[in-house]
Order: sequence, then structure tokens, then C-alpha cells
Amino acid sequence: MGFLKNLFRPKPDKFLTLLEQQADFTVQGMEALAAYMENPSKACADEVTRLEKEADEVRRILIDELNRNFITPIDREDLHALSRAIDDIIDYAYSTVGEMSILEVKPNDYLRRIVSLLVDATREIYMGVIRLSDHPGVAEDHAVRAKALENRVEWVYREAIAALFRMPQDMAHVVEMLKLREIYRHLSNAADRGDEAANILSDIVVKMT
Repeated sequence: MGFLKNLFRPKPDKFLTLLEQQADFTVQGMEALAAYMENPSKACADEVTRLEKEADEVRRILIDELNRNFITPIDREDLHALSRAIDDIIDYAYSTVGEMSILEVKPNDYLRRIVSLLVDATREIYMGVIRLSDHPGVAEDHAVRAKALENRVEWVYREAIAALFRMPQDMAHVVEMLKLREIYRHLSNAADRGDEAANILSDIVVKMT
């Protein structure tokens, strides 16, 4: 009986499976960035880089499949746009580590708070992706939660920027302020891409229901 159940069970769609894998690597990448904020070591930075490359490879396969197949479970443009937005999130995690290393910026409480919220947001996006096929209403719930987390990131971002402009006392402080502002912008951009991914998820759900 178990064999027959497996025989007639629908096979997972390859496009959604690839999208799930990409979203999963993005969650892992953001978790690695959070680990870097606690311990800014080369090992932690290398882990972010590794996961960004893994996510890129999955995206390349997904785009190749889209180019070779005309029948997709959801709109081709939506698949492409969602994959791109998710890719942008982990790209900003990668660039954040790179900039912090080059500019010799040390993690602070604002950076840790923002990244913690981004970890939660990417988890919501991942959960939204894996619920698309069987429970689109639940996917929409996760998209709404991801957008709420993005709003919280923006509040912390504004707090961080305001704190920067209270900091300058001499030229050294001005230089540090400029460095930190650049890092904050990377993370704010990551949040924007997360918001975009959530919006695309919501659009897909509307089309499916």
C-alpha cells in the first residue's frame, strides 16, 4: 500500500523545489551573517561567502530551467522576479561582510539588531515559498510577516543613522560615521529586497486563488 501511495503521489515541481533551495541558502547565509556579527572572524566571513555561492548556483540552475521549459507551475515572470529578489538579499549579506572587512568596521548593537530582524524576515520568506503549492493562504501570512519585519528594520536603520550624526567629534569620528553609514545602507537594501520578495509572494498567491 505504501508503494502505491508513493507511486501516485504528485512529484514535487522542480521550479518550486529550486526556489525553496535558494530561499533556504539565503536563510543560512543571513544566519551566518548574524554569527559574523557576534564573531567577526575570517571563518564566519568565509561561511557567508560559501552560502552566497551555493545560492547563486541554485539560481543559475533555476534560470536555465526557465529558459528550457515553457510550462511552469506559476507565472514565469513571477518565478524569475522572486528568485532575483531572494538572490539580492544574500548578495547584500555577502557585500556587507566584504565591506566590513575592507573598511575594518566592527559590529555594533545596531548591526546585530538589524541582522537579527533580517534573519527572521528571510525565514518568513522561506516558509512562504514552501507553502506556495499546498497552502497559498499560509504563504500570504508569511509574506505579511516578512513585510512587518522589514518595517522594523527600517526603524532600527533610522535610529542607527540618527545616532551616527550625534557621534562626530573629530575627523576620526567622521570617517567612522561614513564607514558605518555604508554598512547600514547595505542592510537596509537587503531589507528592501526582502520586502520586494514578500510583495511578489503576495502577487503569486492572488493569481493562484
